[in-house]
Amino acid sequence: MEITGNIATIGYGLATLGPGIGLGIMIGKTQEATARQPEMAGPLRINMFIGMALIEALGLIGLAAGFLF
Repeated sequence: MEITGNIATIGYGLATLGPGIGLGIMIGKTQEATARQPEMAGPLRINMFIGMALIEALGLIGLAAGFLF
C-alpha cells in the first residue's frame, strides 16, 4: 500500500485543532460566568472577543507557517 500526498496536510489539521479546542473552552467558560453573574456580561463579552482574536491569530499563523515552510 502506498500513501500519496503531502505531510503538511497533517500540520494544517493540527494547526486548526488547537484553536478549535481553545475557542470551545473559552466560549463555554464565558457562558458559565455570564450565567453566574449576569451583571458582568458586558466586560466578559469584550474580554471574550479579545481572546477570540488572539486564538484565531494563532490558528492563522499555524496555517501560514505550513504554506511558508
